[in-house]
This record gives sequence, C-alpha cells and structure tokens, in this order.
Amino acid sequence: VQLVESGGGLVQPGGSRRLSCAASEFTLSDYAMSWLRQAPGKELEWVAGIDAGGRRTSYVNDVKGRFSISRDNANNTLYLQMNSLKPEDTAMYFCAKAPFATLTRTYDYVGQGTQVTVSS
Repeated sequence: VQLVESGGGLVQPGGSRRLSCAASEFTLSDYAMSWLRQAPGKELEWVAGIDAGGRRTSYVNDVKGRFSISRDNANNTLYLQMNSLKPEDTAMYFCAKAPFATLTRTYDYVGQGTQVTVSS
C-alpha cells in the first residue's frame, strides 16, 4: 500500500486548498478512505471519511460545511477540498486507508502527510 499526499502549503484565513492523495499498490475502489490531521502538540484527529463507492461521507463537527471529501477511483486519487480555512486548521494532513469498504473511522495504512498552514 502506498499513499502519497500533496497540495499542502501556506494559505490565508478564509482561503481554500485542495489536497490530493495518490493511492497505489492496492485497489482503491475496494476500500473506504479517510483524511486525518495532526496539529502541533495535539493528537492525531480523524477529519473526514468516504465509503468505497463514494456515496457516503462523514465529517468531524469542526469542518462540516467547510471541507468536502471525494474520490476518483478510476484515477486512484482521494481528495479533500478545504474552504473557509481557519488558523486552527493548521496541521499535517494525512490520507488513510480503511480495512474494508464501509464508511468508517478505522484505518490500517496512513500516508506521510502534507502540511497545511493557515496564516496571514
């Protein structure tokens, strides 16, 4: 399993960013996926999840209405569209593979992460 995140960077408060996760060495369409994040000095936090077919999604309360998770199984890519970003969204963001297809917060593989910094 390989998961490679990209798209992080510095963004101003209120701005947007789209993260991507390139998946390889497994069949993406067979598994649910999630985005996690870890802010400085804090524990790893589950942020959003999507089932294998892309029909069901779930979000942590802090990002509901601002973040959107999606996937392109044909191109083996997971996305996280982040809008109305706040300084408290600053974190390393990771994509994670679930051990099965159903929407879940469970994961068995995590990528290396991409840093998102929200600051003026």
